[in-house]
Amino acid sequence: MSDHHKGDGSGVETFDARSPSRRRFLKSMGASGLAAATAPAWAQIAQAGQSQAEPVEPRDDGAPAEGEQQIRLTVNGVEHTLNVTPNAVLLDVLRDRLELTGTKKGCDQGQCGACTLLVNDTAINSCLSLAVSHDGDEITTIEGLSNGDDLHPVQAAFWEHDAYQCGYCTSGQIMSAVAILNDDNIGSDDASVREAMSGNICRCGAYKNILAAVQDARGRMKGAS
Repeated sequence: MSDHHKGDGSGVETFDARSPSRRRFLKSMGASGLAAATAPAWAQIAQAGQSQAEPVEPRDDGAPAEGEQQIRLTVNGVEHTLNVTPNAVLLDVLRDRLELTGTKKGCDQGQCGACTLLVNDTAINSCLSLAVSHDGDEITTIEGLSNGDDLHPVQAAFWEHDAYQCGYCTSGQIMSAVAILNDDNIGSDDASVREAMSGNICRCGAYKNILAAVQDARGRMKGAS
């Protein structure tokens, strides 16, 4: 029996939320998250996402073609020179050109928060932002949070508090949490956290666990500073 399934004596296998496979899922968020959150599906999603955590090589598109504009983006510490059309959306460039699929495409209207990432340490909805407006910017996606095999404190807290169900919104939730925990202007009480995270929708309703994870991560980050 694998390390992420346990028997309870009833003949029914249960899923261990702290398994290495789920840990890899939180690091990469590379699968679609559309599968039902059953034990076998979780294992498959986690294993499928493992390859997404591989380092991304610098990209250089060379001279731009007619109608394209050359931009430079530093994504998760790696500088890329890309040729994009003026209407190319940042979310699509990251997912389709750099294959960083941890940032999710949800509503495409800036209302669900699934596409949240950090630009110069500020959380934005990448589905509403044109790539050309970020020439020279530093971008952090969910794939850039962990340090090797060590999860970011927010990722670790989400894992331990089981702060996700289907997982589709999780990368956006985590990126928003990182931003608010680094913002001294946002209060540390539960009500302030809820307000600051209100732009991130969890259709599975895991808000209680998400709040617990964010507050736990606050203590972890203070302890590490």
